[in-house]
Amino acid sequence: AWNSKFKSTAVPPGPPMYLDLVYIPNHSNSKNVDVEFFKRVRSSYYVVSGNNSAAEEPSRAVLDSLLEGKAQWDSNMQVTLIPTHDSEVMREWYQDTHEKQQDLNIMVLASSSTVVMQDESFPACKIEL
Repeated sequence: AWNSKFKSTAVPPGPPMYLDLVYIPNHSNSKNVDVEFFKRVRSSYYVVSGNNSAAEEPSRAVLDSLLEGKAQWDSNMQVTLIPTHDSEVMREWYQDTHEKQQDLNIMVLASSSTVVMQDESFPACKIEL
C-alpha cells in the first residue's frame, strides 16, 4: 500500500532518464525497485536477473511495477525484458499479463543461444544498440 509519508528511496525525484540498457538492481528484488523506478528509469532493454524464489528474486511485484510504470510513459516505445534465468515467477507473470505486455509494447526475450567458455556454458543473447 502506497502512503505519501513513505517516499521511494530507489530513485531520487526528478525528470525521467532515458537509457538503452538497464540492469534491474538487486536481482529484481522489490526492496529496491518499485513503480517510481520504472516511471523514472526508462529503457529500451531491462535485464531481469535473479533465480532465487525463496528470496523473491525476481519479484512479481517488480515485474508488475514495470507494467504500471510503463503505462505512465508519454510514448509507447518498445521495451524488451531479458531474463537471466527461466524462473517460475517470470513464466507465471508472462502468462498472466501477456495481453497487458502487448498493449504496452513490452517483449520478453527468450534466450535460445548458449555460450560455452572453457568448462562452463550459459544462455546468452545479443543486443545491438
